[in-house]
Amino acid sequence: MAHLLTWIGRLAGCLGVLVCVVALLARMTHTWGVGGIQIGTLLQLGMASMILACLAYCAELAERPRE
Repeated sequence: MAHLLTWIGRLAGCLGVLVCVVALLARMTHTWGVGGIQIGTLLQLGMASMILACLAYCAELAERPRE
């Protein structure tokens, strides 16, 4: 289970960073939407993905056996 949580954290973190970068670049070019999704919504999706990554890592740390 800990291995799965680690990979969920990694994938969600990378996806979140990529989505936030896309939102940032679109905002810098004065574009208000990407693929029918507003930039603010896209940024919130990226932040939510990074929060999911943090929670997955925290859950993975809690699952580790104590020595």
